[in-house]
Amino acid sequence: MLFGRRNLCLIEVERESMRVAGRFNAQVMDHLRQFIQPGITTGEIDQLVLEYTRDHGHTPACLGYQGFPKSCCTSINEVICHGIPGNAVLEDGDIVNLDVTTVVDGWLGDQSETFLIGNVSEQARRLVQCAFDSLYLAIDAIGPGDPIVNIGRAISRKAHVLGYEVVREYVGHGIGKRFHQEPSIPHFPNQQSRFQKIDPGVCFTIEPMINEGVRDTVLDRDDGWTVRTRDGKLSAQFEHTILMTDEGPEILTLTETGPQCGHQF
Repeated sequence: MLFGRRNLCLIEVERESMRVAGRFNAQVMDHLRQFIQPGITTGEIDQLVLEYTRDHGHTPACLGYQGFPKSCCTSINEVICHGIPGNAVLEDGDIVNLDVTTVVDGWLGDQSETFLIGNVSEQARRLVQCAFDSLYLAIDAIGPGDPIVNIGRAISRKAHVLGYEVVREYVGHGIGKRFHQEPSIPHFPNQQSRFQKIDPGVCFTIEPMINEGVRDTVLDRDDGWTVRTRDGKLSAQFEHTILMTDEGPEILTLTETGPQCGHQF
């Protein structure tokens, strides 16, 4: 997905618009939660997203974005991101990442969660826990004016100590009235992120994708969207939209009934 123009620092009225968008997006995720169980298809999940969003007068940001055909992304097991909803049935033991983004009065909220379906293996549970914990470690690692590299350092440190790898090709991003803007938010430390800082008023996502095996990815040539692990092993991801304030990072997409910081899967 392409990045747009530089993400300018938001003034207070714009920040409040982003808060509203984030709250509604979290509301969508909470609505879905009750349905995510063995037997549901990813297409049915997509329909739930579309209907709930439109019933509240808003728009799914994914639908039609750069040609994406559905209202959300559903990424099962070895699918890292951008899985297209369809006929796939969630089965006992699966893990699935649901990535939901909503346009609310022109502003976007964006988040994802990885759900454990039925009785998952301890192997899968540990991976999901790592992805969840690394997101919150990254949020805790940054403050106003801090370099973006702090995010990648926190995530990589957590993943590598547990023997996992961090995807590099797909990163977090600035967000506001455009879906993908600067700054780019890599989940690993690189040279560019050492010199870029996050000033108050910047809105962005952190969305670490943690692989059980190698970090290498494979893009599905048939649909042009679905990204899988090269070795076929599991991948897990969590994402929040963050607003940097003078006091520190503010999470805009906190759910009411989903896992909160410190949650144990």
